Amino acid sequence: MGELRIDHLWKSFPVAGSWTTPRTSHPVLQDVTFRVAEGEFVSVVGRSGCGKSTLLNIAAGLEPASGGAVYVNDAKIRGPGLDRSVVFQDFALFPWLSVRDNIAFGLRSMHLTKSEWRARADRYVELVGLTQFADYYPRRLSGGMRQRVGIGRALAIEPAVLLMDEPFGSLDAMTRQNMQDALAEIWRMTHKTILFVTHDISEAVFLSDRILVLDGAPAQIALEVVVDLPRPRSPRSAEFQDYVSRLNAAVAGDHAGQHN
Repeated sequence: MGELRIDHLWKSFPVAGSWTTPRTSHPVLQDVTFRVAEGEFVSVVGRSGCGKSTLLNIAAGLEPASGGAVYVNDAKIRGPGLDRSVVFQDFALFPWLSVRDNIAFGLRSMHLTKSEWRARADRYVELVGLTQFADYYPRRLSGGMRQRVGIGRALAIEPAVLLMDEPFGSLDAMTRQNMQDALAEIWRMTHKTILFVTHDISEAVFLSDRILVLDGAPAQIALEVVVDLPRPRSPRSAEFQDYVSRLNAAVAGDHAGQHN
């Protein structure tokens, strides 16, 4: 288990100049600070292009920060590491490997015996509900099943923190709803520390303990919302829809409707 801490994070991207214009930088994130406690599910929402994925890529160690730092269990990250796993919108499965071997892929680089990594792979195949498909190749799987494999692969190395960047963004509406249910159940069973990026406000309310609204240019945390609803959650309830309405307003620029 682990804690993720984002500490006064800044990010700027260079902008190429010309013979008449000097090289400049484009600020994307400005002094972003928050914490994801051990076992907590926190989502980041905001308008398209506001820097959500940049924030997650920095937390993953895939993109350097321009200032500030990211910590996992008080250890400053300096690049990718086994303390963090990432699930992207793109399934990124190896087509020549079975479900079981895709999930086991990261385990082969760890100090495990063959029997140990096989047993752990099978445990996570079962966790993501794919036991009967363990020997299937990705081409035979639906989109939702492929993303289950991606989640299983990310969890199998047993990271301190799971980072998810629009993981259901390419799925159809029904499959997306099913995957939200599946992820909620997986989180209930594992209580993994999760930082989740999404543009879908309803999805964030359904899954999260807290929701952070990223806004501005450069972006900052404009609003923090604690989702005080019992699980499992019904998107049809008036309380659920109240959170959705308030958050939609916040993403649109009205930060007055804050839950404490």
